[in-house]
Amino acid sequence: MIEHLLVSYWLLIPIALFALLVKTPWFKGVWGEFVVNLLSNIFLNKNDYHLVRNVTVPTNNGTTQIDHIIVSQYGVFVVETKNMKGWIFGSAGQKMWTQKIYKHTSQFQNPLHQNYKHVKTLQELLGLTDESIHSLIVFIGDSTFKTDMPDNVTQGFGYLRYIKSKRENILPLSKVNEVMAKIETERLTPSFKTHREHVQHVKEIVREKENQMTCQKCGSPMVKRQAKKGANKGNLFWGCSQYPKCKNIVNIT
Repeated sequence: MIEHLLVSYWLLIPIALFALLVKTPWFKGVWGEFVVNLLSNIFLNKNDYHLVRNVTVPTNNGTTQIDHIIVSQYGVFVVETKNMKGWIFGSAGQKMWTQKIYKHTSQFQNPLHQNYKHVKTLQELLGLTDESIHSLIVFIGDSTFKTDMPDNVTQGFGYLRYIKSKRENILPLSKVNEVMAKIETERLTPSFKTHREHVQHVKEIVREKENQMTCQKCGSPMVKRQAKKGANKGNLFWGCSQYPKCKNIVNIT
């Protein structure tokens, strides 16, 4: 009896650890990229569309990491993946978008703005025109758009429909091959070291932005504060410096 209990106990440990792992941002990101990679390999003709994933390229001040690049005669698609749930609010021009899960509200960077750096870095690197490169956002997970989104912000299979909607031959086959070769030549070698250095670069950018938060409602500086009472007691958040005139807040997640 005791032996059975001990065996059951030890079996529960890896299950509990895995349950914790799947809730981490790292796993959600990896899973989202895996789903996009799988769908692309299944539903996009490999003769027409050439998928390159997890591409890290150097920039003037560090590196930028691109989830997926899909190269075709119909243009180069730069794909940013978001694995999120809940209600999603946002528009093309907003700096921050909102995620709402029941009563919990948080904000995240507009993925179109995030992908803009990827697109421009790749465009300069490959010598492409604006017409031949496409920014594409795909949300994976149980999320619902609660505001109208641009055509290039998609969910699930929607990104495949967007790609296949582009039917104009923009790049000749010779240019497609040249672009593929250039990506492989210029990308940093995929490795733990490359990923670690990129993550460190992103953390430095985040630290710089922590002191540059601006209120999206009135344009005033935001101040980091701590909740004193209620369900969020002890949690940090950004509060508008014009409070109580402006009561805008941004949760720090």
